[in-house]
Amino acid sequence: MCLSIPSKVIAIDENNMATVDTMGVRRQVTLDLMSEPVVVGEYLLIHVGFAMNKIDVEDAEVSLRIFAEIVEAMEDGEIDDEDGNMNYA
Repeated sequence: MCLSIPSKVIAIDENNMATVDTMGVRRQVTLDLMSEPVVVGEYLLIHVGFAMNKIDVEDAEVSLRIFAEIVEAMEDGEIDDEDGNMNYA
């Protein structure tokens, strides 16, 4: 299964490469597979270094909040990071 976290475009260079921010991690991705123009500030879904499609800003922000809650629950031990089981007290 593939899980794509929305990534915000923070820069685009002359080689059709975008710098994106994925929950605080910046990386380069190619825009070569995108069928429509991409601009700074938009959110993308990425697979192995390729931008695959855009995601609505509101949907991206909701997804990012949910991912942040999952990470926090894992750090607090509420979710077992090996099997994903909820650890209820």
